[in-house]
Amino acid sequence: MPARHLLRDKDRKFRILFRANPQPMWVFDPQTLELLEANAAACALYGYSADEFRKLTLADIQGEEDARRFTSVLNGKASAWRHRTKSGRAIDVEIAVHRIQFGGKRVQLAVLMDITGRTQLEDQLRQAQKMEAVGMLAGGVAHDFNNLLTIITGYSQLILNSLGPHDPNRHSVEQIMKAGESAAALTRQLLSFSRRQVLQPKVIDLNGLVSRLSAMLRRLIGEDIDLRLELRPELGRVSADPGQLEQVIMNLVVNAREAMPQGGTLTVETANSYLDETYAAQHMQVKPGPYVLLAVSDNGAGMDAATQARLFEPFFTTKVVGKGTGLGLSTVFGIVKQSGGSVEVYSALGQGTSVKVYLPRLDQPVAMESGTAQKTAVCGTETILVVEDDEMVRSLVRETLERVGYQVLDVADPMAARGLSESHPGAIHLLIADVVMPRLSGPALAQELIGRRPALKVLYISGYTDSAVVNSGLLEREVAFLQKPFTPAALAEKVREVLEGDGKTKHAGE
Repeated sequence: MPARHLLRDKDRKFRILFRANPQPMWVFDPQTLELLEANAAACALYGYSADEFRKLTLADIQGEEDARRFTSVLNGKASAWRHRTKSGRAIDVEIAVHRIQFGGKRVQLAVLMDITGRTQLEDQLRQAQKMEAVGMLAGGVAHDFNNLLTIITGYSQLILNSLGPHDPNRHSVEQIMKAGESAAALTRQLLSFSRRQVLQPKVIDLNGLVSRLSAMLRRLIGEDIDLRLELRPELGRVSADPGQLEQVIMNLVVNAREAMPQGGTLTVETANSYLDETYAAQHMQVKPGPYVLLAVSDNGAGMDAATQARLFEPFFTTKVVGKGTGLGLSTVFGIVKQSGGSVEVYSALGQGTSVKVYLPRLDQPVAMESGTAQKTAVCGTETILVVEDDEMVRSLVRETLERVGYQVLDVADPMAARGLSESHPGAIHLLIADVVMPRLSGPALAQELIGRRPALKVLYISGYTDSAVVNSGLLEREVAFLQKPFTPAALAEKVREVLEGDGKTKHAGE
């Protein structure tokens, strides 16, 4: 057979294999960057027909600069590039090129692999690792600040209680109290973001929660914004902390309002949803299954991709200096993640934004709301053992309780508490213990002491719930818990509540 016939036969076989290959492929001229041929798989990936592909160059697919750079690194090894499809969608592809003879000329064969899903998961992993590292730092800072704020607000209240209504120092102490309360709100946001706060979950009806908030939300957004509630009937239940979920809704609504300075429409929507395996494969830490959707949408300015990429980072804000802490959406992220849910943001410049929160759906009855509790007296004469490793916090607790009549035994560490419990001749009615302490945790100490003193009741205090608390299962049981920073009044009231309870005490605030 003549050589030209062999070449023609070889070219025909190549074309057959090329067109039928399930892997996307191009043939292009490395000199002109023209795309000479594309197989069916490439057409399906990019959305162009074969005829349309033949009218394109590499620059049409990956931009002028990347096209020039691409031809300079052709070495047979696979490399990753960002391409754009006919519809404008960005995809990530890995390309390996090979020199071939095609149509009687030396050209390049590009074999492509769509790695968009893999790239997205890698980006999510990097973001999750970064958020976790920042969260650990934020949680540790918040814990230390809560000890300091307990002392600042505590002693401020004790001083304030001793001043007359016309004392010239009263205003100064009130300002210290206000500053302490503002700082405490900031640390609560840090704890929300770092997922180290104490949640008090209940089975709740999200439609009912949104409806109850609607009047306040309308006052919050102003008259120039139309608030629309689209609450689907027969909505499933969710398990969440009602107070924290209210914070999620208000933060999202405030953000939506600020995206519409000239007014607009703000929609709060609920619906039953199902996240399938495909969605879960594209989103780390999301399990397939039934969810309840909470969406807050606006028709405001929208966001570009760079802003969306940093949206949930702590302290990132697009507001002018002094107008925001940058913790609003990072707080939303932390609360939703700690509640077992996920957050998805859809936005485009000039087209508005929709933030979708997915919470696991339950088929359980809503928790019954208890009636308004009567305020209990705060005074007492019982004996209380206080175990707290921070000396100033321990002194504040002791002074607060002694002022309202209690007998207080206080020690700095669990070992000393163990010895004091064994040597004390009288009754000890209540143990107040920090949750996380050196050598022995608060729950472990309480278990030991209750073994010897079965009537002993326990009140836990802590600045945050780190892994030692979560892993112990403490917060899944009905225990009495008082979050730092707390005021002397809150401490005295909680102590009285625990002492007068039946032993089945709950988290502070329930």
